[in-house]
Amino acid sequence: MYYDVDLEIDYKAIGRRIKAAREKKKLRQHNLAALAEIAATNLSHIERGTSKVSLPTLLKIANSLEISMDELLCDSLTKSKHIYEAEIAEIVEKSSDKEVRVMAATITAMYKEMHGKIDG
Repeated sequence: MYYDVDLEIDYKAIGRRIKAAREKKKLRQHNLAALAEIAATNLSHIERGTSKVSLPTLLKIANSLEISMDELLCDSLTKSKHIYEAEIAEIVEKSSDKEVRVMAATITAMYKEMHGKIDG
């Protein structure tokens, strides 16, 4: 079955996600580049979104970071809700009770605004 979907790849978002995952693992660019067996300058361009990353290179980076490809590509995928749910859960897990209450109120207000609901 063929779906007419506008396939727009957000290379800047991929780069931001690679950088965030690298920093989370406390890796420097040259360390990740070595693990992925790519040039550090290439990784720098990928993280800035100034060059298009090939599928084999993206796979090497994902494996080196020990994350899934969908975590890197979720900003360009139509079915990526599970990635965002996991990101939100991680933020909630690190937050205080008061911060979680503020987040819940903010999300509720945003949901109501998106769905045109004025009251509860």
